[in-house]
Amino acid sequence: MTLKAAFLFVAPGADPAQHRSVIRTPSVELTTVGVSNYSAALQVVADLTEQGVTAIELCGGFGIDGAAAVNKAAAGKAVVGVVRFDSHPGLGFKSGDEIFR
Repeated sequence: MTLKAAFLFVAPGADPAQHRSVIRTPSVELTTVGVSNYSAALQVVADLTEQGVTAIELCGGFGIDGAAAVNKAAAGKAVVGVVRFDSHPGLGFKSGDEIFR
């Protein structure tokens, strides 16, 4: 059985239709997706869970509020994990919560 997993990263100007890739191994199919804000992430999560993704990891740009919103959007269809940065170097050393609220 292959695990369908995803990694979402938040970056200004990221377009989830364009900034995505899929890596397939014998045991894991990993989809990476770039989003420009939390709203886009919620839509991507809904789409990914409908496609059978059951594990989602978020980049450190997602703050506590963003991670909670993604977890809610996953609606129990996927577990959500988070890489943590209190101040993310790719977001001007701010949390996504500070930028995307």
